[in-house]
Amino acid sequence: MRVVIALGGNALLHRGESLTSENQRRNVQIAAAAMSPIAAEHELVISHGNGPQVGLLALQGVASAPDEVYPLDILDAETEGMIGYLIEQELANHLPAGCRFATLLTQIEVDITDPAFRRPTKPIGPVYGEAEARRLAAERGWHVGRDGRHFRRLVPSPQPLRILELDVIEMLVNQGVIVICAGGGGIPVICRVDGSLAGVEAVIDKDLASSLLARELKADVLLMLTDVDAVYAHWGKPEARRLRRLRPQALQEFSFAPGSMGPKVAAACEFVEQSGGIAGIGRLGDCRAILAGEAGTLVTRDATDTLWWEQNPGA
Repeated sequence: MRVVIALGGNALLHRGESLTSENQRRNVQIAAAAMSPIAAEHELVISHGNGPQVGLLALQGVASAPDEVYPLDILDAETEGMIGYLIEQELANHLPAGCRFATLLTQIEVDITDPAFRRPTKPIGPVYGEAEARRLAAERGWHVGRDGRHFRRLVPSPQPLRILELDVIEMLVNQGVIVICAGGGGIPVICRVDGSLAGVEAVIDKDLASSLLARELKADVLLMLTDVDAVYAHWGKPEARRLRRLRPQALQEFSFAPGSMGPKVAAACEFVEQSGGIAGIGRLGDCRAILAGEAGTLVTRDATDTLWWEQNPGA
C-alpha cells in the first residue's frame, strides 16, 4: 500500500518540553521507531508539523531589526530542512542498509484572494502581554490577537491548492524512495499573472496539506499521528467516548476544536470522500495498530455503522 503519514507537532515536541535539539532528536527517534515497520512493508511518504520550530525562529527574529527579520515562507523552508534531516537520519538508523530517503522543500500554491488573508487566525510564535503585543503590531505591521490569557501573532492560513513538486515526489515514491515533504503545510507561494512565483506570509494547515498530498499521490491510507489516542466525541465532557470506525458523514455530525482535532477531522473526511481511501487518527506509538484497525479512529466509506471503543483509557 501507499501510506502518507502526517506527524503532528505534539508528536515531535511533547507538551511542556523545551525546544532543544536534544529533545527534538529524542522524539524523532521515537517517531522513527514507530514508523519503521510501516516503512519496511509499504510505500511511505511523511509530512510533519513545524509550529514550535517556526515559533522559535520567529522569537529569534523579534530581537532583530525589522528589516532583518526573515518572512514566514523562508522560516517554513528552514524548518522543513531541519526536521526532515532528523527524520531521515533516524529512520535510516532503524531500517536496513540500502533504504533510500529524500527530504524535499515543498512549495504549495495558495490563492492570494483567499479570505484567510483578510482575516488572519493562525497563532504562531511566543506569547506576549497585551501592551507588548500592541507595540510589536505597530512596529512590525503584525496582526495580533488573544490566545487564551495572552496575545500572539496571527497569520493567514489559506487553503492549499497545488503541490508544485508533486511530479518529483511521485517519481521518487515510484522508485521506492521514502519521501519527507510538505513539512509544516509546505511553503506557501502564489503564482503571479506573469507565471512567476512568490512566497507569502502565511502558514498552511499541515493536515489539509497532507490530505491534498495523499489525494494527489493516490495514497491508500492517510495517517494523522498526534499525542491523543483517538478521536473523541464530546471531548472534555463526562460523556466523552472514543470513536473506532465510521463514515465521513457520521464524523462530521460531531463538533471538534478548530485549533486541534478540527483540522484533522476535516482533512480525514476530505481525503476519504474524494479518494475513497482510508484515514486514521491516533497516537504516534500506535501507528501500526491504527493501520490494522486495532487502535485509533478509522474513517472509511465502507463503514456501515459508527463503532466505538468499548472503554476509555483509565475508565
